[in-house]
Amino acid sequence: MCGRFALTATPEELLELFGLLEAEGFPARFNIAPTQPIIVVVASERAEPGSNLPERKALLVRWGFTPGWVKDPRKFPLLINARAETAIEKAAFRAAMRHRRVLVPASGFYEWQRPAKGSRDAAQAFWVRPRKGGIVALAGLMETWSSADGSEVDTAAILTTGANRAVSHIHDRMPVVIQPEDFSRWLDCKSQEPRDVADLMVPAAEDYFEAIPISEKVNKVTNTGPDLQDEVTPAAPIPKKRRADDRDDGGQMSLF
Repeated sequence: MCGRFALTATPEELLELFGLLEAEGFPARFNIAPTQPIIVVVASERAEPGSNLPERKALLVRWGFTPGWVKDPRKFPLLINARAETAIEKAAFRAAMRHRRVLVPASGFYEWQRPAKGSRDAAQAFWVRPRKGGIVALAGLMETWSSADGSEVDTAAILTTGANRAVSHIHDRMPVVIQPEDFSRWLDCKSQEPRDVADLMVPAAEDYFEAIPISEKVNKVTNTGPDLQDEVTPAAPIPKKRRADDRDDGGQMSLF
């Protein structure tokens, strides 16, 4: 599951990591929520064969995937996530898996641990970030939706997979992470079929992330300051492992 994330990198850091043609200035964002604009990285054609120009560019898209065949987005569920295991089989994501795979830069993501059934405790929020810091590239899918009047909206969803050990005690899903050495293969939708990149859609290495308990401030999208990521002492003990019967609804249409 990935219902909120942050991106606080500078344009220079994005240029260096992703090899972009350009990256415009943008403010640090500590609480990115569904329906808001997010940055995605897509493959870009080279100017000339054999050129050393960068092959990627950054775009702003709406976080909330809308398939091209949808008539009225207002009557369609908000698809913020797509399950990596089944995306190629789903009508909503099938075309994007083949033709429009993207990378979503992030500094980390937020996740909520639900309390035990019958408990009056509130859900505990966590800031999940790379242990070594820096930018993480989440696997994403993009689709351009066209209205009857000809206007277009670029939209995207983040792919999720089963959680690794660092996250499984909080939630049983986590976003798919693409490592820098695999950027080109993931973004190459011309020669790399979905089956050719299936090996990339797996949980991150066990020691890649760390989960920091944080306050309930992150629950409100109007709270956007860096203090959202300040560590707190959890109100209740944190279980070592997520309960087997505490599952989400598939991770594609809900926020948390």
